[in-house]
Amino acid sequence: MRVSHPKDAYERVHRQFAWQVPAKFNMAEVCCGRWARSKQHQQSIAIVEHASGGQAPTSWTFGQLQAAANRLSVKLRELGVQKGHRVAIVMPQRFETAVAYMAVLQMGAVAMPLSMLFGSDALAYRVADSGAAVALCDEVSAPVLQALKKECRDLEAVVNVPKALNVTVGKKSTAQTFKPVNTRADEPAILIYTSGTTGNPKGALIPHSALMGNLTGFVCSQNWFGFDPSAPVLRDSKEPLPAGSQAVFWSPADWAWTGGLMDALLPSLYFGRPIVAFKGRFSPELAFEILDAHSITHSFLFPTALKAMMKAQAHPRRHYKLKLKGLMSAGEAVGDAVFAYCRDELGVVVNEMFGQTEINYVVGNCQVFWPSKAGSMGRGYPGHQVAVIDEHGQICKPGEAGEVAVNRFDRHGHPDPVFFLGYWKNPTATKAKYTGNWCRTGDVAIQDEDGYLWYQGRTDDMFKAAGYRIGPGEIENCLVKHPAVVNAAVVPKPDADRGALVKAYVVLSPEYVKKRASVANAQQFERSVMADLQRHVSALLAPYEYPKEIEFIDQLPMTTTGKVQRRFLRLQEEERAQQCAGV
Repeated sequence: MRVSHPKDAYERVHRQFAWQVPAKFNMAEVCCGRWARSKQHQQSIAIVEHASGGQAPTSWTFGQLQAAANRLSVKLRELGVQKGHRVAIVMPQRFETAVAYMAVLQMGAVAMPLSMLFGSDALAYRVADSGAAVALCDEVSAPVLQALKKECRDLEAVVNVPKALNVTVGKKSTAQTFKPVNTRADEPAILIYTSGTTGNPKGALIPHSALMGNLTGFVCSQNWFGFDPSAPVLRDSKEPLPAGSQAVFWSPADWAWTGGLMDALLPSLYFGRPIVAFKGRFSPELAFEILDAHSITHSFLFPTALKAMMKAQAHPRRHYKLKLKGLMSAGEAVGDAVFAYCRDELGVVVNEMFGQTEINYVVGNCQVFWPSKAGSMGRGYPGHQVAVIDEHGQICKPGEAGEVAVNRFDRHGHPDPVFFLGYWKNPTATKAKYTGNWCRTGDVAIQDEDGYLWYQGRTDDMFKAAGYRIGPGEIENCLVKHPAVVNAAVVPKPDADRGALVKAYVVLSPEYVKKRASVANAQQFERSVMADLQRHVSALLAPYEYPKEIEFIDQLPMTTTGKVQRRFLRLQEEERAQQCAGV
């Protein structure tokens, strides 16, 4: 991919891009194996574990990562794991987690990431449904997984990875060498369960080639990831990558989810660059500490995280040395308030991105090649044909709301490697995902005349109030601009006369929480703030969009991937309405 550097090179990038996915392709090989064999790269740092409290970080090279992966692969082979078998991985951000992925993937087995935040029921369903015979864990998750063996009949072994690796470190054994399995690009690599609004979670089966499909979005959203923008950085994995990138990556995104695994860990390793790991809880203070201490150049931060950072530290560069060159955000709309904060205070224009587990990293911005628009989710990344379609699969006109969809073929008519293989044991759901060659995302957007997409919400987040169609994102963005608000979620409240009222759930900023605690009448204070917020929204948006009711809560219900779960708030409003009606 060679392009010049005009103000907007979007069309040129698309015209000159073509997929070159080799028939044989393995995620572990391109992310670790090739680097470990290279004398030039085997001593390069792959994983850096951040230690809080002023302690020194711990680093591991690609050579060490591969050696540990080989030892674990041998252990798994002894347990009977073969090509195509599912292996659960329940571990936080740490070196041994990266080892687990490399070990499973180089065997041709299927890695099944599971969040440390899952309760026993959530874990049991996924382990049982996938038929996983082995689970990889650490000291924290080991007891929970051991207990699951009673109800998950296929689960035969639970391996404490840190303990297993420590036993063999420094000893000569067959674990030091392992011959990787030769996999096709279209063979399954990862099984990630994604939760919908109804029914049980569905397992999305991801092929090895999907990593290649992710890379155009990754390098674009990370402003070419420290490489020369004129360099052809997306090459066949057998060729050396261009020299020059000094990128250091960090994201709080859990490596058990698409955002942390496919948007952070794997692409960083693919380009031979270090990624920082931290297994503790996120906080704005921690984020600034890591960005400063490790000279982070590229990051992925959820809008929720950026909002918290904005409220916690208005002028971070007065207190921290920030070296960000690329910043991607996804999961929710960033909004112009956070956009301005990133540009003016973090010193980098945030590139919003959109994707989902089944078809990840397909839409977004790239400040080095086309200008970002505040609040826009961007345009289709190179190699992906993206459109807004109606319920019949027809492309909507600019300005018309419709569902974001991705075609199986790029604009040149070539197959797009980013697609998932299908839902695990659920061909009906897989078929329902498509209208012809269009894969539906379930997300509503409007495309403007320049091809930029503007997120309106999930199809099930949209609602009508007094005859008007309401998208929660715009109202939430407006609320966050007020100094009293750190986060907000907008849902419909059932109303007999108008069908629904616009209701906002608001999390107050720390400053306003202190103010509320210092006054004699907290309820009167909240009524005053509510009236102020309503005036604020009324002045900036349409009259029908301001929240008729506001409820203050300590925190919003969130998914483990940082998305607001409006569904729970909407159901809560429906239950309250039924109780009031005596149903």
